[in-house]
Amino acid sequence: MPEAEGGPELLSLSEIARRVVTEGIEKRMSHQRVSQLSREDPAFPPVVTIGRSKAVDWRLAAPYFRQRVKRQGQRTDRMKPPQEGTSKGEEQP
Repeated sequence: MPEAEGGPELLSLSEIARRVVTEGIEKRMSHQRVSQLSREDPAFPPVVTIGRSKAVDWRLAAPYFRQRVKRQGQRTDRMKPPQEGTSKGEEQP
């Protein structure tokens, strides 16, 4: 666990976005997108509030961003919910 290696490396959501790009994980990433992922993706690492800022442990965030499945440009608003026995929805007519 990261705590055993000297404690967490807490970074703001803006710094997380910058680090994702700097380390070549993504070509582009905004702090707004990181914030959206933190709110909507249950697999996102825990977010802590420090004053009025939100922070995430980089040691947990880096593997999350490296393993995250991207769906760029996919219109999820036009997809049916997955049926039993299928893994993906289908577009509605």
